[in-house]
Amino acid sequence: QVQVVESGGGLVQAGGSLRLSCVASGSFFRNYVMGWYRQGPGNQRELVASITSAADITNYADSVKGRFTISRGDAKNTVYLQMNSLKPEDTAVYYCYIHTPARYWGQGTQVTVSS
Repeated sequence: QVQVVESGGGLVQAGGSLRLSCVASGSFFRNYVMGWYRQGPGNQRELVASITSAADITNYADSVKGRFTISRGDAKNTVYLQMNSLKPEDTAVYYCYIHTPARYWGQGTQVTVSS
């Protein structure tokens, strides 16, 4: 069984920064993808960013490029999402996932950006 736990959400003013953390535990393959989706009010869940374990290849949604950075921790089952220059439209529940090869989700963490 794989467990995924996020932390780091909160309330921030527009232009501010937050860092989300995610830890995956349990038994999974050495090669995997970890990342973040988000779901804002009335919106579908969308991919924000992802990173591969094999070569740290990253992928970002166009809406966050240049503002968000995904990285892996020294403990390779840990990922971070550094979010800078936050906008009100970034307000959403952010979900961490690991794909190995099944996909496992965290419970989500709320990010609210006030204008």
